[in-house]
Amino acid sequence: MDYRFTAILIVIMTLLAFFGGPAYPKNEYLNEYGARCGDMEVRTERRDTDYNYSDNSTNEQQYLSFTYRKYLGVDCKTIKENVKLKQQLELMKMCGRVNNNPSLAQNENFRLLVSKCRGIIPTNDRSRPENSESAWDSLKNDYKKENPEIKLMGDKFLKPQNTLKIPPKDYILPLPKPAND
Repeated sequence: MDYRFTAILIVIMTLLAFFGGPAYPKNEYLNEYGARCGDMEVRTERRDTDYNYSDNSTNEQQYLSFTYRKYLGVDCKTIKENVKLKQQLELMKMCGRVNNNPSLAQNENFRLLVSKCRGIIPTNDRSRPENSESAWDSLKNDYKKENPEIKLMGDKFLKPQNTLKIPPKDYILPLPKPAND
């Protein structure tokens, strides 16, 4: 059997592990979500062409090019407004936690976050009673009252009908039946 491909694959993986370094996760939580207005690119190019004529001449050409790509879709102003809105909505959700934790103001790593949340007063949503259950649980309980004979999957209050028991240590398992070919 030929193992050249496997050997090449092992060498490549080893080189990637040696020269590559660790793979860290990319945090795109509050980034621009890939929303860009356009890209500008500057490029130089050199072409060497050899001719095999009687004089054996060489032709060299150098190019300098500027490229601008404009992405289709929403205009740039709207894209930037949407990014700011997403960030502001996220700050609005999280500033209550930040302002309720005074130790964050003492930590140097959270200086920017604390400055962004300064002046935002957290409000507590009191629209839901303390001991209420979710709407799904109340609908499920109503359904169980109307249909007591139906066993629902994932119901915490139902006892399992077939419980598996662990056999004792000296239990001898039966041998499998031979297959008749």
